[in-house]
Amino acid sequence: MYKFRIYILVATLVLSAGSLNAKDFKGAELRTKQSFLYGRFEVNMKSAGREGMLSSFFTYNDNSTGPDTWNEIDLEILGRYNDNVQFNTITPGQANHVRSHPVNYSPHQEYHTYAFEWTPSYVAWFIDGIEVYRQTAAHIQTLNKAQKIMMNIWNPSFSNWVGQWSPDVLPAFAYYDWVKYYTYTPGTGNYGSDNNFSFSWGDEFDYFNTSRWEKGTHTWFGNGCDFVVENAVFRESKMILCLTDQFNLGYTDVTAPKFIAAKVQNNKVIASFTEDLDPVSAQTTANFIIVGATVESAVLRADKKNVELTVSGWDFVSPKNLLVFNVKDLFNNAAAARAITISLQTQFIFPIKINAAGPAVLGYLADTEWNLTGDYGFYEGGVTTYASSLQINNTEEDEIFRSERYGAMGYKVRLPNGTYRVKMMFAENYLTEAGKRIFDIYLEQNRVLQNLDIYASVGVNTALVHTFEGVAVQDGVLDIYFGAQVDMPLINGIIIEQDPNSIEEGSLNSPGNFRLNQNYPNPFNGQTTITFSVHTPGEYQFQVYNTLGENLYQKNFGFLEAGSYGHLFSTADLGASSSASGVYFYGLSSAGIRDVKKLIVLN
Repeated sequence: MYKFRIYILVATLVLSAGSLNAKDFKGAELRTKQSFLYGRFEVNMKSAGREGMLSSFFTYNDNSTGPDTWNEIDLEILGRYNDNVQFNTITPGQANHVRSHPVNYSPHQEYHTYAFEWTPSYVAWFIDGIEVYRQTAAHIQTLNKAQKIMMNIWNPSFSNWVGQWSPDVLPAFAYYDWVKYYTYTPGTGNYGSDNNFSFSWGDEFDYFNTSRWEKGTHTWFGNGCDFVVENAVFRESKMILCLTDQFNLGYTDVTAPKFIAAKVQNNKVIASFTEDLDPVSAQTTANFIIVGATVESAVLRADKKNVELTVSGWDFVSPKNLLVFNVKDLFNNAAAARAITISLQTQFIFPIKINAAGPAVLGYLADTEWNLTGDYGFYEGGVTTYASSLQINNTEEDEIFRSERYGAMGYKVRLPNGTYRVKMMFAENYLTEAGKRIFDIYLEQNRVLQNLDIYASVGVNTALVHTFEGVAVQDGVLDIYFGAQVDMPLINGIIIEQDPNSIEEGSLNSPGNFRLNQNYPNPFNGQTTITFSVHTPGEYQFQVYNTLGENLYQKNFGFLEAGSYGHLFSTADLGASSSASGVYFYGLSSAGIRDVKKLIVLN
């Protein structure tokens, strides 16, 4: 099978700075002068959060004479992910054994301790002292060559792995607080798994210890930058690796943040920037203007690069532009004024069906890559398509199972907050025995299936569907992740259905022929305005009912043409006996389709 992670295959020859030093971007690497055979390797670090690049902590046999002697153990944190780290061993033949591992924090915003134990029989990775993943297969025995400890920051030339690179994200910084090394001393140690490790040394990075470390001055084909000594900086008991342009080296930032995208998500507008923002300017409402609407509030999200805007006076359907100015980064550089057309959120009709490796067919949406303004898409992976004559057992949708996205890290889908049923569709059309492809599935950071072996479950060329109930989405995006155990995960299709018992700031049916907006203000006392937009002309009715499902108010709007509408609703409409403070629901219906949202009365 074609291995999509070809970035390793093209990096077999490390070149000196003198032979290839004309690149426009400059990165950094710090490496030990000494090599180590086995042990526990620890780092406390905060990675750089920029798409198209990564920061790392790893060991590598720099005496390798070619692919047949390759030995490497990796922790790689890709800047495109706010909730994921990647582990890998690279063994002779440059065979990759990669796992993408979900985490419930942003590695770019917090310091965390990462470690891996390397022994003759296993490699295990740890986060904050807890083992999260282990490899024990036969390839571990080929990791038998002494390796140097290394850390670097760079921009690979492989967008299917790290995402789209743009110079606008520069500069980027990865922060390292300390590094520790423990020797492998089975039976006599006092640290690590089974107390098989003993402390050897640690470095707090109070200064550049030239007897232990050296700075990289090289590059390779597939690396979009050169490593330069100026970009490995020691400051305030931190080692900072910098990725910069060729003119502004080191730990400095003279470039203003750039406003790059605006997207509607659950009746909010998300404004995206290239770098971490100053919280004061990012949350100054006056810095955000939408002509024909009012920006009520601005909240900087936890990733520090996205600002969530609460907006009134807009149906979220008609086109609008967002003008942003005077938003600053952490180095006090102010963004230039810029207006961007706000991308609208697709109103899906449930069930949502995604053909995870092919075109729109059989009612399934075409596969697409996730981006800032999209509504769904994959992260990473390649596609294999099998012959149209291939018969797939246990399904009438053979066409969906004849193509697969393999090596995918995961999928994201923008949804109204609520609870969903998620169906994952698989078929093993390549491997012909059990134990050759095993992986885990995570939904919203929760592992919902461990050690899935498709062939062991149903055999070859046979559809397998796993259904997961009660998947709660609370941030407007459904996160689906795959964690490799053996070889690369694959997926053929995804079906998402809304739980009819879940009513939470979203639609029960997400109709495509009209859109009901959240009332404003909410909560309210006295009166509130409810707006909606009609895409398909027809008869429309409006209802309000309590949590018991009792209909308290109903209004027939009659026949409505396409357009935007509003209704002023009063607590008096509930009746004297039903206007108590509390939660109520309001709905709009037409042609047997209903859209429901929640309102809160405060008296």
